[in-house]
Amino acid sequence: MKHIFAAALGAILLGFIGPALALAPTVPVDQLVPSTEHRRATRLITHFIANYHYKKAPLDDALSQTIFDNYIDALDPTKSYFLKSDIDEFGAYAQELDDDLRNSDLQSVYEIFIRFRQRVEARMTKATSLLAKPFDFTVDETFEFQREKAPWAANEAELDELWRKRIKNDVLSLQLAGRKPAKIIDTLRKRYEGIARQTAQYNSEDVFQTFMNAYTTAIDPHSSYFSPRTSENFKIRMSLSLEGIGAVLQSDSEYTVVNEVVKGGPADLSHKLHKGDRLTGIGQGANGELVDVVGWRLDEVVDLIRGPKGSVVRLQVLPKNAGPDGPPKLITLTRNTIQLDNQAAQRKVLEVPDAAGPRKIGVIEIPTFYMDFEARMRGDENYRSTTRDVRRLIGELEKEGISGLIIDLRGNGGGSLPEAVELTGLFIDTGPVVQVRNSQGRVQVEKDTDDGIAYSGPMAVLIDRNSASASEIFAAAIQDYRRAVVVGETTFGKGTVQNLVDLNRFDEESKGKLGQLKATIAQFFRVEGDSTQHRGVVPDVAFPSGLSTKEQGERALKHALPFAHIAALSFTPSSAQVDHLNELKTRHDARMKSDQAYLALLAQERAVQAQADRTSLSLLESRRKAEHEQARLDQRARENAIRVAHGKAALPAVPEPDTDEEDEDSKTADEDGGKGKPGDFDVVLEEASKVLNDVIDLHTSTAAAR
Repeated sequence: MKHIFAAALGAILLGFIGPALALAPTVPVDQLVPSTEHRRATRLITHFIANYHYKKAPLDDALSQTIFDNYIDALDPTKSYFLKSDIDEFGAYAQELDDDLRNSDLQSVYEIFIRFRQRVEARMTKATSLLAKPFDFTVDETFEFQREKAPWAANEAELDELWRKRIKNDVLSLQLAGRKPAKIIDTLRKRYEGIARQTAQYNSEDVFQTFMNAYTTAIDPHSSYFSPRTSENFKIRMSLSLEGIGAVLQSDSEYTVVNEVVKGGPADLSHKLHKGDRLTGIGQGANGELVDVVGWRLDEVVDLIRGPKGSVVRLQVLPKNAGPDGPPKLITLTRNTIQLDNQAAQRKVLEVPDAAGPRKIGVIEIPTFYMDFEARMRGDENYRSTTRDVRRLIGELEKEGISGLIIDLRGNGGGSLPEAVELTGLFIDTGPVVQVRNSQGRVQVEKDTDDGIAYSGPMAVLIDRNSASASEIFAAAIQDYRRAVVVGETTFGKGTVQNLVDLNRFDEESKGKLGQLKATIAQFFRVEGDSTQHRGVVPDVAFPSGLSTKEQGERALKHALPFAHIAALSFTPSSAQVDHLNELKTRHDARMKSDQAYLALLAQERAVQAQADRTSLSLLESRRKAEHEQARLDQRARENAIRVAHGKAALPAVPEPDTDEEDEDSKTADEDGGKGKPGDFDVVLEEASKVLNDVIDLHTSTAAAR
């Protein structure tokens, strides 16, 4: 089930929200009705969406149908609870939700949720009873777990068969992970009872938030509604000093998924938790019992993970590259405070082999675009910001005699727009950096007005599919000014601006009970007129990837705003223009054919993609065992290929058996949060340094020929 808080929070920083709350009580069905505050909030939300949202989407029958589909999908994305008869019955509301929103009458929304709750309770009772019956794992049958495009079950018998296979798969997965039969039954009984309990705890506010997000995301994926409690969590998430494990979570079906690992936090420093991992169990302290959290509400998972600085939490994780049936691993983290310093830009120097000897390439990694606003407001002359830190790091790198500079924006999801503009100004003289068009069509130009350049040498900007928003503004401007060669993957493609509106400001009687609306109000455009929205920034030298672009970034999000173009601005490209792109691509392509480390990384990415593309699992135990064993051998072979390519000794060809115990020898070619850093080796950054080395060579040879 795609839990209530998934759409509104999008993500939560674990451990940043204060003391854990007691488990919520069961909510009586007669209390699942819209409140006076909900009606007030509905009037305000529809008003702001109609008048200030960037996309002028009429609230009509077509949008009503989309809202209905979103709401049903938020409740039952795998089509595991509702029957076709339920959907047919509720279909009468599909063309009426627009009128209901205009009239602030959402009773039908609560009727749908009450039916959903009844279906969950009945289904979990049946699921628990099935655990008492033995399963035959010698029967060759499959479980279809990807059901988004499947038809709704026509009757109870069809749902019974679906759940028989689902429960059989749950038992087999735990059995293959080494669990004992009694433990398997106990774990799954608690899981199914927990799903029913969690659903029974959803209150009127939760239902309202879920539906309002079905409405806002029908317009665009970055607009959302925050209930009063969620609003408080969001405010704390934006703090500069945060305490917890440093991870961002979201709900996806019945799993809690890691959406981001915060730079400098315990999870990041451990190198054990990664974007895309799914949390299946949580334990307190070094020996506390692991609590199965599959099917839990996102906020209650957060409550289990957060805690005081210095305390220990154990996470049972299903790695993203393990597939839905893969064995879990257990990791131990010590909660700690995350300061801005730990998320600041960092530098290092790579030595690239060259005919004249090793050439030093400086690297500045920028995890986010930040500014310590509080210190600046206090008048602190030494306040921290991305631009200030990068300027200082450039000076340090130049003292070390670097021949070129790489700005590493991989995984940088954005941040402060002014910092993106100011950072661009370190590498160009003066001129426009980005255009911002609002919902009324007016265009504002953000410019660099400071004369001078902090670094004028050869330069590359490294981007990937997770570089977004402010990262794309910087990379696009640098590319348009031809100041550096942009390398890596096409970026995320988020070229929109959101504004947070406190609804309580517009209703004096609300007493803080209306929540907040985050709405898209503007769109970014490059100085040459193209939007970064949807299309992203396409690199000058594209690195090969084994991952599909179909489910990448903004292009994979429903109802995302399309690419657009406006008039270009007048600007002067840098005198240090990027030339010889065809030759750079030729040299890069030649290396890719023989670079064993990069080829192993591609093989690893293809394996991850193959797992992501799977829609079914075999329930034949012998086949599942063989698949698991082959996957382990293949992964070790890829890991060894990377180690050997870097002059390291290969690990044993047959790794230790997978268990759900903590494994220190588990660094694989994908344990990098998507950055191509297999174990201790950053294969992608190494290739970026080689491309920049080619830039230097080609410019040197061209200058010598003149």
